[in-house]
Amino acid sequence: MSDLIRKSVQAMSGYVPGEQPKGEGIVKLNTNENPYLPSADVQDILNMVDIAMLSRYPDPLCMEVRKVIAQLHGCGVENVFVGNGSDEVLALCIRAFVERGGSVGYFDPSYSLYPILADIEDVEKRPVALDAAFGWQMPADYSASLFFLTNPNAPTSLLHDKAAIEDFVKSFSGVVLIDEAYGDFARENCMEFALEYDNVIVARTLSKAYSLAGIRLGYCVGNAALIGAMYKIKDSYNVNYLTQEIARVALLDQDTMRANVQAIVEVRKLVANTLKEYGFEVFPSESNFLWAKPPKMSAGKLFELLRAKKIIVRWFSGERTKDYLRITIGTAPEMFTFLDAVKEILEEQ
Repeated sequence: MSDLIRKSVQAMSGYVPGEQPKGEGIVKLNTNENPYLPSADVQDILNMVDIAMLSRYPDPLCMEVRKVIAQLHGCGVENVFVGNGSDEVLALCIRAFVERGGSVGYFDPSYSLYPILADIEDVEKRPVALDAAFGWQMPADYSASLFFLTNPNAPTSLLHDKAAIEDFVKSFSGVVLIDEAYGDFARENCMEFALEYDNVIVARTLSKAYSLAGIRLGYCVGNAALIGAMYKIKDSYNVNYLTQEIARVALLDQDTMRANVQAIVEVRKLVANTLKEYGFEVFPSESNFLWAKPPKMSAGKLFELLRAKKIIVRWFSGERTKDYLRITIGTAPEMFTFLDAVKEILEEQ
C-alpha cells in the first residue's frame, strides 16, 4: 500500500486535536472553547431556518457574512475571505502564496498545525525559536515565502509587541498572516495592518470569543489581490448554509461577544493570581487560557493527577513546552473546582 501514498505524507505526522472527553462530571479546560452561550440571536435564526434551503447549495462566496465582516472592520467585501474554520484559511494561504520549493515560517512553540500544513504541501519549514521567556527576535537575513505570526501566541498566551510586528511586516518580502484567533481577548490587535500593508493578512475565528467552535467559521482580511487568490482555490462550497446564517447574526451581536469576553478576562485574572499564590509561574495572558509552570512537580505529573480528578487541561510533551500546562478559562464554578483540585494535589505533595 505504501506505493500508493505520497512519500511526504507517509513521512509526516498528522495533527493531534485536543481531546474531547465524554462522561459526566468532567471539567474540560483543554481546547480553549468558550464556556458561555453564544448570542441569543443564534437560537432565533435556527428556529427560523427554512429546511427547504438545505436542499440547495449555500452561497459559494458567503456574501452576506462578508458584508457584516467588512462593516465590522471598515473595509470592502473584496478584502474579506470566509472559510471553514480559520484552519482552512491557513491551508489556503500555503497553497496560494508558497511556490513549490518555497518555505513557511512560524514561531516555535506556536500552533502545532503550521508545520503539518507545510508538510502536507511538501514545502520547507523555517521555524523561529522563541527565547527562554517566549519572546521573539527574527534571525538576521531571515526569509520565507509565508510567515504565520500568532498574536496572542498559542500556547504561550503572550501578546507580542505591536510596533515590532509592524517593523517585521514592513521589512519582510513574503506574505505575513497574523493569526488573531485569540485577538478579541487581547488589549490590542493588528487588524489595521491588513489594510495598510499589501503583504499582510489578519485571520480571525468565531470558535473562541463568539462561543461557536461547533460551526467551523473563520475569516481573514487583507489586500484584495491576496483574497482573490484564495477564492480561486477554495472548495466550491466551503461554508455551509447553517454556518453562514449563524455567523452572520452572531457577528452582528457584538454586545454578547464582548460581555462573554469580559467575563472570561475577569475569571482569567482571578485564576492567574491564585495560581501565583500557589507558587506557579504564570505568564501574562492576553487570551482565553493561561500558560503556567507548576511548583513541586512536573507539568506532566500534575496533568495526570488532575485528569484522575476528571479535570482535563492541555499538556504538550515537546522539549520547549513540557514544563508548562495550558489551562483554558472556563466558568467561575469550573475554575474554582480546578483551583481546589490543584490546591489539594499540591498539599498532598
